[in-house]
Amino acid sequence: MKINNYFPQKNILFLLLFFSSWITSCGRSNDENLNNNLSDLAVNIEIIGKSSSFINGDGTGVIKIFATAKNATSYNMRIGSDILSSQDGKFNYTVNNSGTNSYTIYVTAYNGDKSISNTTQITVYKAPKLLWSDEFDKDGLPDSTKWGYDTGNNNGWGNNELEYYTNRQENTNVSNGILKINLIKESYQGYNYTSARLLSKGKFSFKYGRVDIRAKLPSGGGTWPALWMIGDNITSAGWPACGEIDIMEHVGNQLNKIFATLHHPNHSGANGDGGTVNISNATSEFHIYSLDWSSNQIKFYVDNQLFYTFANNSNLPFNQNFFLIMNVAMGGNFGGTVDSNFTSSSMEIDYVRVYQ
Repeated sequence: MKINNYFPQKNILFLLLFFSSWITSCGRSNDENLNNNLSDLAVNIEIIGKSSSFINGDGTGVIKIFATAKNATSYNMRIGSDILSSQDGKFNYTVNNSGTNSYTIYVTAYNGDKSISNTTQITVYKAPKLLWSDEFDKDGLPDSTKWGYDTGNNNGWGNNELEYYTNRQENTNVSNGILKINLIKESYQGYNYTSARLLSKGKFSFKYGRVDIRAKLPSGGGTWPALWMIGDNITSAGWPACGEIDIMEHVGNQLNKIFATLHHPNHSGANGDGGTVNISNATSEFHIYSLDWSSNQIKFYVDNQLFYTFANNSNLPFNQNFFLIMNVAMGGNFGGTVDSNFTSSSMEIDYVRVYQ
């Protein structure tokens, strides 16, 4: 009887130990599963320099990515063919492509063999490589290695303009990092207004790229400032066969309305192709007037905000070298009626930058 009773008691004790160990093991396994449970992946992206004026960034092309997920031990970020890894979910990245482009960002959080992912779309502007510029950092007349002059009135320059262009320092000068083109009411060479028209013809021209010009525009009825380009072949081909690209035009009689226009055969003068945008404080604050030019499209911006796109093709004259022109005209077909109280006003230019 003692032997028979001994074995059942031993078996019961073994079973109790087994179930206790099994329950403990299951509890540990459940705790481990809870600790490995990935969830709540959140991704925040900062485009460096983004503001209300520069919605796609400041041109550096730099973005910062901050990813967090519950129980994550590492993270990967993929954009295009580039893949970066991080333990803390923080990434710094510079986009590869120049211009304004859209990107898909894939972020994955990991814990062992488990993962969760997030996909985000962003648009970033990266300034192309600087090809040529004038920062106007030397006082006096503009740099003669970069700029020449058109002078005179030349029969109103085809537009019945009223000014006489000079190369005098009274009409164009650089001071404290700013180029001023001064439109002045005065009697000179038989005309009542003087101004200046600067051009890079014979000194610099280019085909395709981006132009950024930071400028503050003159005020007053009749004023007509322009930032524009003409094809190198104007002497042989004539206008408008050479092509003309007006990056920015403004007239004092239509305050704060910015015009961008392209002139070419059958589309010139009042029949040019173009668009307009209304901005604030064109004559009291600096704005950046930009052109993005390629073989298939030409885009126009103010403060990096696109307002007109033109479809380019091989049959148009916009596939050759162009040179830069900056001037302030008075009156004429587009400038219109001159304010009788006008005495003087200036277009101020902080910089001209050309990128490719």
